[in-house]
Amino acid sequence: MSPTRLFLATVLLATSLFAETPSKPMQDSSSTPPQAIIHTNFGDMTIEFWPDVAPNTVANFLKLAREGFYKGTAFHRIIKGFMIQGGCPNSKVDAKGVPGTGGPGYQIKAEFNNRSHVRGVISMARSSDPDSAGSQFFICHQKATFLNNKYTAFGKLIAGEDVLDKIAEVQCFGPEGSTPTQRVEVIDVEVVGEKKTAAKSDDKGKDTKGNK
Repeated sequence: MSPTRLFLATVLLATSLFAETPSKPMQDSSSTPPQAIIHTNFGDMTIEFWPDVAPNTVANFLKLAREGFYKGTAFHRIIKGFMIQGGCPNSKVDAKGVPGTGGPGYQIKAEFNNRSHVRGVISMARSSDPDSAGSQFFICHQKATFLNNKYTAFGKLIAGEDVLDKIAEVQCFGPEGSTPTQRVEVIDVEVVGEKKTAAKSDDKGKDTKGNK
């Protein structure tokens, strides 16, 4: 299976990622935009999401995070001054596939929007097919406005830019110079800031605790 790529008409940089058979992500019902903390062995990065411009993309990322999909994955592709890329299940230590070629087993539709790809923005990686994103994402290390309206931006770092810089400084090798020599592991992605209201009306007689 060949890796999907960030297809940019005038750019020499390419980004490996993959997504497979279609499926609909769950919609997130929180009225307040939730946040997620990406816990890594280099430190934590906190993302605030943009459900107003990319509701299905945000819902998909949160769904995967809640399920523990990202736990033990790694930032498998790093290009200083451009972006760091993660979210591939094949980047897990015991995975048999090639990092950059894995996905959740479905694809989601693009939600291109007017949010600019500037430093700290998180966006979905994809192939040449606009509707081929799945689980892999990238975080812009510096401004990358040539990606605007070509990739789905869905949130931005509100804490942890120092961690972003540390990860971007990891020495890399390979034909593209983007394969890190040091493992940058995602310990977990913790979803925070969600309302805990669900069970009150549905389970009046039950003592139910809300989930993060």
